Amino acid sequence: MPGGSDRVPFTIPVRVRPAAARTRVGGRYDGPYGPALVVAVTAPPVDGRATEAVLRAVADALGLRPRDLALKAGATSRDKLLEVTGADGLAARVDALREGHES
Repeated sequence: MPGGSDRVPFTIPVRVRPAAARTRVGGRYDGPYGPALVVAVTAPPVDGRATEAVLRAVADALGLRPRDLALKAGATSRDKLLEVTGADGLAARVDALREGHES
């Protein structure tokens, strides 16, 4: 594409567990968007704080910058869709986390 990236965005279904004792990324939840990656964050589900914490936690677990992730759906829901741009080989990393290899 002229003037743009030719990479296709990668979508990650996520199930959020807000107000957890500690931040963890790993595990599987069969949610409305399909098999979701479970993300526990210490932030409460107030004023988007949990969503911001989820973006940081997933970015860290995948070795990305938080700005490489964006919320695609589920702003006020525990079930969210995250969109990742600018990274290759994410499917295997997400699958490993989803199958219980926590970060």
